[in-house]
Amino acid sequence: MSSTWSPSSWHQRAADQQPAWPDVEGVDRALKTVASFPPLVFAGEARSLQSSLAQVAAGNAFLLQAGDCAESFEEFSADNIREKLRVILQMAVVLTYSMGAPVVKVGRIAGQFAKPRSSATERIGEIDLPSFRGHIVNGASFDPAARTPDPERLVQAYHQSASTLNLVRAFTKGGFADLGRVHAWNQEFVATSPAGQRYERVAAEIDRALNFMRACGVDTESNPILSQVDVYTSHEALILGYEEALTRRDSLTGGWYDCSAHMLWVGERTRSVDGAHVEFLRGVGNPIGCKIGPTVEASELLELCQRLNPAHVPGRLTLISRMGATRVEERLRPLLRAVKESGHPVVWACDPMHANTFSAPNGRKTRHFDDVIGEIAGFVQAHRAESTWPGGIHIELTGENVTECLGGADDVSDADLDRRYETMCDPRLNGRQSVDLAFRVAELISGTAT
Repeated sequence: MSSTWSPSSWHQRAADQQPAWPDVEGVDRALKTVASFPPLVFAGEARSLQSSLAQVAAGNAFLLQAGDCAESFEEFSADNIREKLRVILQMAVVLTYSMGAPVVKVGRIAGQFAKPRSSATERIGEIDLPSFRGHIVNGASFDPAARTPDPERLVQAYHQSASTLNLVRAFTKGGFADLGRVHAWNQEFVATSPAGQRYERVAAEIDRALNFMRACGVDTESNPILSQVDVYTSHEALILGYEEALTRRDSLTGGWYDCSAHMLWVGERTRSVDGAHVEFLRGVGNPIGCKIGPTVEASELLELCQRLNPAHVPGRLTLISRMGATRVEERLRPLLRAVKESGHPVVWACDPMHANTFSAPNGRKTRHFDDVIGEIAGFVQAHRAESTWPGGIHIELTGENVTECLGGADDVSDADLDRRYETMCDPRLNGRQSVDLAFRVAELISGTAT
């Protein structure tokens, strides 16, 4: 890290996707309030995640990064958090069992409140209002009061993140994640699907393995490896004032860490090498993700790698490709080759959601399950051709039985979208589709896909 970096040095750069706050003094008060609060996560936890991601970079583990498109202030509950965790745990079990590799679990959770927008305003009829930028900024309802950016939401985002983290830690360390509960994780609406029935067979085999271990004298009930899991938190570091307010100096190493989440990523719209977001993230000690789309060139990507991880630290940088199902292999292979030749020890992950979004005839934004699988298949094939490791997936999902993405085992159709279309922003996979996807991913990476 350059000695010229500080948590506020991003102020000297162009910062895209920042809200037009009408109450500047209110923003200053809110950020000072957030800065006075305790950290949400600790530097040692971020270093532990980086060590695990180093194993992914080396080809010895797999990254599952999953969760909501945008967390909601209005639908915050223990049940919603538990159901998201349940699906992530199910997917992780399927991937671990089928691939024989450890799975690093990172949630889009406890801070994923901000969303980049293609336009600063939205028009309905003859009315123009500020675009919805996530609950950390404004409300989704199309009315002037809701759409006016409100700095008090910055404080509310902190409190909800803290509450969510408490629940995540309670669920993952308090027995909910025990491998003896693999059957209990299968929600009713998932269990009745082909993927759910396949999951039940995996769960039965895990049960038999645990029974064998007990018969051999292994105490499976009190073994933390079998009864607890680590689920780390992540979000897009979009609202830079909020991220700066939660950046603290680590008392052990003296380095700076953004204590709003274990892992932060910079988006496709804000990854300018000379922009404010890259400037901010290059100086914090957390593991960093960077979304890359089909327009990125190899020279630009290598510059980003050098800016974000000049010391070539394994696990520090995850490159999250979002190319689109029809062009992922063509666009990704030159990038894989260039990064490999440069010696940068990156994690490669696939975001098969964002470049496969389109509007259904009824105007709903949606994605087709076949396109999601198609992009992952192209991602894996590109890595196989370049002898690199397809290290992970980055998925938007929910534990609820929504109908937001087309296709899958239930063959969700255009006519089904209005039945349970509940997302505030982008369409998410439901529980059935998510478990099905985990099996498909394991087959693609292990080379057993038909």
